[in-house]
Formats: sequence, structure tokens, C-alpha cells
Amino acid sequence: MKLLRKLRSSMSMNVLGGLVFLMLLFGLIVSVIGNSCFVDAFKDEYATVTYHMGDSAVALINGNHISDYLAGRETEEYKETKQKLDITAQKMNVSLLYVIAVDQSDYGSFVSVFNSVNNSVDNSNYTEWERGYERKATNEEYIEKYRSLYEHRSKYETVFRMHPADGAHPHITTMVPIENRDGKVTALMCVQRPMSEMEDAFRPYVLLILAVVALMLILIITLATLFLKNAVIHPIEKVSKEATRFARENAKGEPLGKISRYDDIQNLADSIDRMETDMVRYVDNLTAVTAEKERIGAELTIAADIQANSLPDVFPAFPDRKEFDIYALMDPAKEVGGDFYNFFLIDDDHLALVIADVSGKGIPAALFMMVTNILISDRTMMGGTPGEILAFVNENVCAHNRADMFVTVWLGILEISSGKLIASNAGHENPVIYRKGKRFDIFRDRHGFVIGGMEGMRYKDYEIQLHKGDKLFLYTDGLPEATDSEQKMYTVERMAKELNEHTEESPRGIIEGMQKSVNDFVGDAPQFDDLTMLCVEIKDTDAD
Repeated sequence: MKLLRKLRSSMSMNVLGGLVFLMLLFGLIVSVIGNSCFVDAFKDEYATVTYHMGDSAVALINGNHISDYLAGRETEEYKETKQKLDITAQKMNVSLLYVIAVDQSDYGSFVSVFNSVNNSVDNSNYTEWERGYERKATNEEYIEKYRSLYEHRSKYETVFRMHPADGAHPHITTMVPIENRDGKVTALMCVQRPMSEMEDAFRPYVLLILAVVALMLILIITLATLFLKNAVIHPIEKVSKEATRFARENAKGEPLGKISRYDDIQNLADSIDRMETDMVRYVDNLTAVTAEKERIGAELTIAADIQANSLPDVFPAFPDRKEFDIYALMDPAKEVGGDFYNFFLIDDDHLALVIADVSGKGIPAALFMMVTNILISDRTMMGGTPGEILAFVNENVCAHNRADMFVTVWLGILEISSGKLIASNAGHENPVIYRKGKRFDIFRDRHGFVIGGMEGMRYKDYEIQLHKGDKLFLYTDGLPEATDSEQKMYTVERMAKELNEHTEESPRGIIEGMQKSVNDFVGDAPQFDDLTMLCVEIKDTDAD
């Protein structure tokens, strides 16, 4: 068994075995093609010779007297003609030589006029048909050939019966038309000749082909084996052994050098030599890169912590304030993200709400996000409307924005005591508002241009009146544009429907419900964008 497995895995044996198989296949194809060509040529020749036999025999028949023969007239002429046909069948060495008159209404039957039998040719046991013997045509092939001859569409027709169903030996039948003085076909001369002559000629031809192919196979396999071993297999085996050694030891060995005169094999050997040098260098570099990657990973972890700590993430955020409840979440697509939210008290009666989405992802977006967040927070504490604050931030961002990044921002200032919310939108998503006892609906506000996109932009303020029990839901485009494995998006419509499944829950319950819905929708598909949500509720303290 070990020897068998070794032979199967040996390149030499597989290559030589494949070569032997191809040579045998080639010999088989040559034999089949040669046999086919021989048979076709022999059939053509056989049919032509048989036609000439039939054409010669036609000269013995008086085509004007066919109906007289069948009616019993011209008795002496009929007998003389029958004797001549019998002698001709013997001399031509054919099995049957017969004349038939075909029913021209459908060519499906015929009547025997003359029938000469020579059973000695093929050890057959044919019986002569009597004059006037009627018989149906053997098959459709015969019918079509009868029709073709009677209608002068062919000079003669031949049928090859290699496997007769009636138990007769394989034979060929050639039919030649017999015409009267007016050129009308009145009968058909049929010559049946056994195929034994073709078989006798075929056997030595096949044996000769097989012998020649066998000699060619032996010669080609011997020469090819010697050539392949020296020129291909041995050099490749050297390359294989060196590659195996290097994989096992991971250390550079002696160069293979010049091992073949063929470029492909020599290039392979040179590639192995270069690979060993490159791999040793690569391993050294990989060690250094791995260490650098670990350092970068550690720094990214610190950056993620810094970013997370820059956003308010302790809830409840204002435990001593019963007038409102707030909750927010930021889930970055990478280690650090470009989305951010913020909320902070400007004074005891004013709460600032911010949600934003920076173009791009990763570290550049995170740095841009940190700068923008600080600018918004600091400028908001100085006073002014959201539109004025966004205009200020836009000017400062544009002044130092060589990377041509931008950020969409929604900024609102809520007067806690009255529920009046003044907001401004710099290209961000529309907020969603819930009115107590009703449902969440998209609030179509007026959008200004994105922050960082163009200097000198002005931003419009608008007002929303929130009442006790009302809720405000803010989000980034990572929510409606979340995609599943089939590239289908979550959509704003699905978001609104899901929000209305959680109308009675707290801001935290709403956001956690939305997060679960998005995760269930996305499934195993990778997260391509940051997901950020913020929800604030005006509490009904009287109900408490």
C-alpha cells in the first residue's frame, strides 16, 4: 500500500502515466478515424461496382415487355431472359439478381418479375420468388429510393444492411432502373451482394493499423520518458525538494543555480532562490510591522477611549432634573468614528442638543469631529441662536479645512421651563417628534449648507413647541442607510415604524429598541457607517 501511495504521489509516475494514456488515446482515435475512412471508401467503391453489375444486367431485360411478362405473354423470351440472369448471377458472384415492378401509387409494394438466386456465394438459403409474387416494401428507406428511381431523380440507389432483422447475412442491395423505349421506368433491376468481401478486406487493414500504432506508441513513450526525466522531471524534483526544505527549516540554503536549459524551469528555480531571500527579509520586516501594528492598535484603543470620554455617556445625565429625560448612543463603524452627539446645560433653564455626522470614517473623521464638537460647545456657552452658532463654527472650520472635510450638524437649544425649542439644521437628517398620545412623525425642517463646505454661509433658526410627554428623536444617516447582506437599506420608513412600536418607553428604551431593530435587520453584514441616536423627553411631572 505504501508503494502504491508513493507511486500515485510521484510526479514522474503521474507524468509518464499521463503520457502513456494520451498515446493510447491517440492510437485509439487514429484507429477509429482510419476505420471510418476505410469503411466509407470501401462502401463507395462497393456501391459503384455493384451499380455497374446492375447496369450490365439491365441490358438483358426488355423494358417494353414487363407487363407482358407478368401477364404470361412473351413466354419464350421470358425463359431465355431468366436463364441469362441465372448465369449472370453466377458469374457476377452475387447472392440475388432480381427484377421488380413497383406499385407507383404509393411505392409501398412490388411484384416480382425475375428472381435469380445464388446461395453458394454467402452460404445463404434464399428461395426464388415466383413470377407475380407480391410483397410490401421492407421499410421507408426502400420506398423513398423506389420513388427516386421511378421519378428519374437518381441514376441508381444503394441500401446497406449491416444488421438485417430477418436473419439474413449483412449485404448490399443496389437498384438500377429499367426503362422502355419511351424512357419511362417500368421496373427495377436489384443486385444483392454479400458484405463478406468487405469484412475480409477490413481485417488485415485493422491489424496493420494496430501494429503501426503499437510500434509508434512504444517508440514515442520510450523517447518521451527519457526526455522528460532528464529535461523536466529531475529539475522540477530538485526545485520541489528545495522548496520543501525551506518550508521546514525557514532558512536560506544553497542556491539551485543552473539546473535546466529550458527558461520556464530555470525561471522556477530562480524564483525559488529569490523567494528564499525575500521570505527571510519578509519575516524580519513582518516582525517589525507586527510590533508597529500592535503599537498603533494600542494608540487606537486610547483614541477610542478619548473620543468616548469626550461625549456624555453617564446616564441618567441629570439625575436632579425631573423636567426632562435624555439618552444617547454612538456606535462607530471603526475603532473611532466621525459621528458625535452632545448635550449640556447652558444655564439652569436652557439645554443644548447636538448631533452631527462628519464626512469619512476612522481617525481623520474622529479628529475633525473632536474639533467641531469643541467649537460648537464653546460657542454655544457664549450665547446666541443656533443659526448664529453654526455660522460661527462654519467660518472657523473653513479657515483651517485643508482636507476639504465637512460635517452635517443639527443644533437645538431647549428652554426647559416652556418647552420651546429653537433649532438650526446644517445639512443633517430631519428630526422626529412624538406628541403625547399620538405617534412619531418626521419633522421636515429647513436645511442649511454643511459645516466646512463654503465660507460665508448663514443658517436659519426655526422653533418647535414641545409639551409635557412629547419626545424628540435625533439620528445620523447610519440608521436609515444601514444595509443587510442583500444590500437592502433599513430606510426612514422602517425607522418611523419601529419608533412607533416604542412610543410609551423612555428615551433609553426607545434607543435600545432601535439599536436591536437595526442589528436584527443587518444580521451578519458588516457595519459601513457610524450609528448615532439621541432622544429627549419633556417629562410630565404632574403625572409622576
